[in-house]
Amino acid sequence: MTARTARTVRRDRQGRAPGRGPRPWTVAAPRRAAAAAVVHALLALLAAAFALPALWLAAAFDSEAASRARLPREPTLEHFATVATPDTLFVPLANSLWMCGGAALVTVVASVLAAYPLSRFQLRFGRPFLYTVLFATGLPITAIMVPVYSLFSRVGMVDSRWGVMLFLAAAGMPFGIWLTKSFLDGIPVELEEAAWADGASARQSLLRVVVPLALPGLSVVGVFTLVLAWGNFFVPFVLLQTPERLPAAVRIYTFFGQYGSMDYGPLAAYSLLYTLPVVLLYAAVARFLGGGFSLGGAMKG
Repeated sequence: MTARTARTVRRDRQGRAPGRGPRPWTVAAPRRAAAAAVVHALLALLAAAFALPALWLAAAFDSEAASRARLPREPTLEHFATVATPDTLFVPLANSLWMCGGAALVTVVASVLAAYPLSRFQLRFGRPFLYTVLFATGLPITAIMVPVYSLFSRVGMVDSRWGVMLFLAAAGMPFGIWLTKSFLDGIPVELEEAAWADGASARQSLLRVVVPLALPGLSVVGVFTLVLAWGNFFVPFVLLQTPERLPAAVRIYTFFGQYGSMDYGPLAAYSLLYTLPVVLLYAAVARFLGGGFSLGGAMKG
């Protein structure tokens, strides 16, 4: 190799000529910096648009709570003591946990069973089915509540927490199937073929190979379904009639009086306690979901 060829190789590897300094500042660098600044400014504005209305929740600690957001002049915990009663808080929260948690569990299990054949087999009607599922994700629940209420009346499931749980699970299933399929598509089929070669059945490979690898994705489906069901007001408001069976999403409606009057302090305190389980759920699964969906270790060896 000649000296000129060696210099050319070093130039190609290092991106600059030997003995010279770094590349000069290009015109594209300021443009990228300006674009990044614009993006960060837009994200900051978007975050402020979501965070500023939440500042009103400081009324939970204000003895003279009003409709406007302000710092508490006389801090107090009286509003929390007012709402922290079994009929007002604990029973509705238990109903919400029961119905929304059950809906999330049913949605995850059904989504795995429905998404697995769509991901692994070339079905004749697989693509039209997926398009139908995608269309169902945008269908508003209010558009189907009249026939749903009629159906529930005929089968005797009106004022039933089981009925509400199953309907919430069915409402979250289209998105759950679509999202679960995308996670299962990322799991190589060779892992299941290796399990089949060792004598595992299709059910065993699904439970012992596919599901453990898809746990981060299934956690996303479960959390998303639970959060959507947790904030659903219309479905339990229509299908439930007994006050003892109402979830917290409907119980919060009682703080709104007639002619626009409401108790701002107890309402803010109840809103904070109502969102606490969801915040704790995010904190509990943050580390598990932060690991990502990686198959690098499974593909070694």
